[in-house]
Amino acid sequence: MSEPDRQRRYTANLQGEVDGAALYRTLSQNENDPELARVYARLAAVEEAHAEFWQRQLAAIGRKAPRLRPGFRTRALIWLAKRFGPGFVLPTVNTLEQIDSGSYAAQPEAVAGGLPAAERSHARIIEALAAPAPGALSGAVLARLEGRHRGVGGNALRAAVLGANDGLCSNLSLVMGVAGAAVSNRTVLLTGLAGLLAGAFSMALGEWVSVTSARELAEREIRIERREVEENPGEEREELQLIYEAKGLKQSEAESLSSAVMKDARTALDTLSREELGIDPDELGGSPWTAAVTSFLLFAVGAAVPVAPFMFGAGAHAVLWSLGAGGVALFVIGAAISVFTGRGFLRSGARQLLLGFAAAGITFAIGRLIGVAVAG
Repeated sequence: MSEPDRQRRYTANLQGEVDGAALYRTLSQNENDPELARVYARLAAVEEAHAEFWQRQLAAIGRKAPRLRPGFRTRALIWLAKRFGPGFVLPTVNTLEQIDSGSYAAQPEAVAGGLPAAERSHARIIEALAAPAPGALSGAVLARLEGRHRGVGGNALRAAVLGANDGLCSNLSLVMGVAGAAVSNRTVLLTGLAGLLAGAFSMALGEWVSVTSARELAEREIRIERREVEENPGEEREELQLIYEAKGLKQSEAESLSSAVMKDARTALDTLSREELGIDPDELGGSPWTAAVTSFLLFAVGAAVPVAPFMFGAGAHAVLWSLGAGGVALFVIGAAISVFTGRGFLRSGARQLLLGFAAAGITFAIGRLIGVAVAG
């Protein structure tokens, strides 16, 4: 590999470590649990040591390490963590760690420095934090735990962004389709508002039904588990021990922890519900009404963007303003999506803009054809 190629690779690796150190340092400073704060601080220290490693690699080929600041994605996560707490961004951090955990495996310098093992360890720790085992586990045990995999499906940030995106894309296409038919400004405005309300109520109802059904299923599973705890406590303790062993605990540790948990029936049911069923008895998937209202509001916010210009203007000017506002919102949503997909924000924003405008353009053309046919 040529020297310029090595320089680019070393610099990219350095940027990744700078991002990781800044993010974990922020999580440590904003975590209320002292033990978790110490875990984040240790992760930040390791990332800082890795950054120094790549600075030395750059110096070895005669290149001075640049002064780097956290990238866009990291700055966004830091901002969210400061305002909503580390738990809000933890699912996204977990996803990014799983993606990056093997990035050093094919780099000989990293392998020689022991970096791949450290990165895999980070991924396991963050995965364990994203799906914590019950009880007060020590840092040493936590470092060996390999928690259940949790995808980005439960990520609140992802849900918020995609909810607004649904409203924006659907109503932008609807408004452009009606505007293409050359109807009056009043008709376009009323259609856009009707689309906003219809879509928002539809999304809210769908979320209410989905969460309610999930809660009912969870309650049924917990009732079955309660009966099993009462009738076969020994078998349930063995199941719990096996779960802990599968997560990486030693047999003696798993046996001791499972025995302690099973001493209290309420604690046993709570623990088995979380570990065996993957259900939080306190939440049961959340409130259906909260989910419905949140879904309604997120969809409505996105859907309002392309409609608003028709409240203050008419004709071609309103169409252009609607496209402009929709375009800005599409790019912002695409950039926000990049926070938890790991892709570049410019690429994600441009892709979202292109796809959104393509849908709007097609519906505008169809609306124009229908308008001409009806007028004829």
